Amino acid sequence: MDRKLLDILCCPVSKRPVQPLPDTDLERLNRLIQEGQIRYMDDSEVEAPLEQALITDNGSRIYRVDDGIPVMLEERGLPGSALEQPPPRE
Repeated sequence: MDRKLLDILCCPVSKRPVQPLPDTDLERLNRLIQEGQIRYMDDSEVEAPLEQALITDNGSRIYRVDDGIPVMLEERGLPGSALEQPPPRE
């Protein structure tokens, strides 16, 4: 993602800056999406995995990036708390 774009983007709710979601967190989030455990802020189901994502600097919200375009809509945010769930035992 373009660094200049990242420098000006912020969460539409909290106005906090965003940064790329680390790959390990993205993999974990996609696993939870596949298991049907993640919902958008409007309570609709997340049906497709994320290729990329942005997370607020305080970890409260996650926004998907589709085809290089950040989807910065309040209702399409994901709760950052989803990443606080303990990882599944293998």
